[in-house]
Amino acid sequence: MELTGEHTIDAPRAKVWEGLMNTEILRAAIPGCESVTDEGDGAYSAVVVASIGPLRARFKGRLRQQDMQPPEQYGLRFEGEGGMAGFAKGTAIVTLLEAGDKGEATLLRYRAEAQIGGRLAQIGARLIDAAAAR
Repeated sequence: MELTGEHTIDAPRAKVWEGLMNTEILRAAIPGCESVTDEGDGAYSAVVVASIGPLRARFKGRLRQQDMQPPEQYGLRFEGEGGMAGFAKGTAIVTLLEAGDKGEATLLRYRAEAQIGGRLAQIGARLIDAAAAR
């Protein structure tokens, strides 16, 4: 499954980069994320709740920063277990581009690739893709 998108943020790129280093802002940016805990050295533990069709799963997992190029690129590798619901793992790359006449805004682009297994995978790719696009 691949997710892509972009958002314009009314803040300079350096400020957006700082925000990505803040666990509360990172938690708010991940759909369904209940918590993110900084484990040090670019590693985090996280709890994410996902609902796809009739299935609701709570995933406990780890995030690790990778491919970091401050303040232009932020990468994450993730993997999580959802008990009987299955597992998810993948990568995400966030690119920050200066926007506006004087760089007072930031264009945030993201691309994530994820693999899922277990009951989540059995529900069907169409339901998963529709839920991920929300």
